[in-house]
This record gives sequence, C-alpha cells and structure tokens, in this order.
Amino acid sequence: MTHKLAVLPGDGIGPDIVREACKVLETLRTNFGLDMAWEEAPVGGTAYDQSGHPLPEATLELARGADAVLLGAVGGPRWEALDYSVRPERALLALRKELDLFANLRPAKVFPELAGASALKPEVVAGIDIMVVRELTGGIYFGEPRGVEELPDGRRKGVNTLVYASDEIERIARVAFDIARKRSGRVCSIDKANVLESTELWREVVTDVGTREFPDVELSHMYVDNAAMQLVRAPGQFDVMVTTNMFGDILSDEASMLTGSIGLLPSASLNTEGAGMYEPIHGSAPDIAGTGKANPLATILSVGMMLRYSLDESELADRVERAVEKVLEDGLRTPDIAAEGEQAIGTAEMGDAVVAALRG
Repeated sequence: MTHKLAVLPGDGIGPDIVREACKVLETLRTNFGLDMAWEEAPVGGTAYDQSGHPLPEATLELARGADAVLLGAVGGPRWEALDYSVRPERALLALRKELDLFANLRPAKVFPELAGASALKPEVVAGIDIMVVRELTGGIYFGEPRGVEELPDGRRKGVNTLVYASDEIERIARVAFDIARKRSGRVCSIDKANVLESTELWREVVTDVGTREFPDVELSHMYVDNAAMQLVRAPGQFDVMVTTNMFGDILSDEASMLTGSIGLLPSASLNTEGAGMYEPIHGSAPDIAGTGKANPLATILSVGMMLRYSLDESELADRVERAVEKVLEDGLRTPDIAAEGEQAIGTAEMGDAVVAALRG
C-alpha cells in the first residue's frame, strides 16, 4: 500500500528545510523501495496570505487523508499584528486538535561530535538520549473556562483551566511506557502533585497503568521544578519523561538546549491510530529564509521518526539516522553548529550530503 504524505512547508525557512527532507524521501523511494506519494499544501502565514486563514479547509482535508504530515515551520513578525484567531500558530493547534494528535515525542540526543556545542560541560551531556513524551491536546492550553473578563470593580481577570480526565492520562502513559520498552525500560512521570489536584490524579493514573500493564518498566515520579533542575544538573539520569501539555512544552525546550542546537532536533505528534505530524522543533527563522543558512537535519530526522512511528519502516528510519550521523562524523556543519573558524556549508549542501550518505 502506498504511504500518503501531506507536506506543509509553511513559512520562513520552512520551504528551505522541507525541500531537503523531500530529497531524502525521493532517494528512499528511488533507491530503497519506499512506496510513498506526497502532496504539498499551504499552512500558517503563507496560507493566510493566500486565503485569509492559516489552515485552509483543503489543507486540513489533505492532512486528514494522509498517513503522516511533514511540517516545516509557521509564523513570523509580519503576521504578529493579526487577530489571535488567525495567527499562523493557530494552524498548529488546530491540526493537533482536528487530527487528535495527543502524544508529542521530543527526543534530545547529543551526537558525540557536537558534545562541545552544548551550554553544559561535555562530560555532563555526553551520551544523553532523552525522549520527552508530552500530552498535547488537553491540560491548561485547552481547558475551559478560559479568557479575560472585566470585574465589577474595574479590574480585569485572566482565567485558564488545568483539566485532565483519567482516560487522557491513561493513553499518554501507555505511549510513554511502550516507548520505554523499546529503549532502556525507564519512565519518569513529571507532575506537581503536591499542589495541583489535577496532577495528583495524573500521578495516580500513571502509577496504575504502569502497575497493571507495564510491570517490566521502571516508573519514577518527579515534581516539575525538580525535573527542570535535574535536566541541567544530571540529564543522563533520564530516559523517557512523560508529562502534561504545559510542563512538556517547557521541559522539552529545556532538554533541547542540552544538545547545543535546536537545528538538530525532530519531533512527532501521534494519534491513537499511529498517524502523526512530524516537524523540527525550531521556529521559522524568517531572518535567514532563502539564504541557505538553515540547518535541515532536524527536518530530515523528523522524516526518520515518521518512518519509524507512523509508516512501520524501521529499517529505513535507521538508514536516515545513520546518514545524519555520517555527515556529522565527516565534519560537515551548517552555520548554527559550526565552531568558530570552522567551515560551514549551506542548507542544500547539507541535504545533498545526507543523500550521498544514504546512497553510500
């Protein structure tokens, strides 16, 4: 069966980096038998400029009918003055909600050749390979009631509600435990159960799922403030971290900086059927759009995650990851990961190098 892929380049450097990822997909299709077809559609600010909406109905329908979605990046200063309801970032939230992408996977892996690029000492980050599993469609970002209201005395009050039902917690816990089984068998659940009743329930449900369904996986718990500290003190202690939408938003960004560059980090957002949206974690970087300075490796590694988690093509995923490792071993660097005085190559050159490594 042909895999169907929706390609949404988006804004800023999105088209630049997605172009290189599609080179990799074409190589996998031509040289390694990947049976895949893809179609592009606008999203984000680019879509707004064309249609007046950041997520046109045609783009949403394309995403709904695909086995996976490859997204570049959305947003930029030129759209910041728009009403909140039509800003480019609303397309991301709508895609997550409409496709029920409840599980966000954010790996933070330190490549040996780049350990010196981290803000932490190389000996602290050496060997780090963390997977942050973030609940993506619930919690405080979606809870009701929400909004800003006027009080009788003239003051204004902002309200956001942190809500989790037990079934929402159960399904994200299962994703984390299942991933841990394929890694080193350890899950650390992050909450604030000492002050938030919703995350007290979180801890209870995660513990119950682990005890009943995954007795072979080691489960520990940590308060979010301590977890934030431990990520910079001793990050090697973590394997799989599972947490709420807001805590995961913050901790996954913190974990990403352990690696030295967000230009290297992919992500996946999955639904219960295994379909997903794959994207680099960095932003649209409009200041370097079209200059050839963007690092495409995070997007290419997102293709690797797509092959592994949505398309059941683990062997091809391994090939993609080994090709990225090979270009880094060979000393090839884009400007964001080049050391002072080190020769840097451009976006297309890095994509071509990964393709050559794949073929080699």
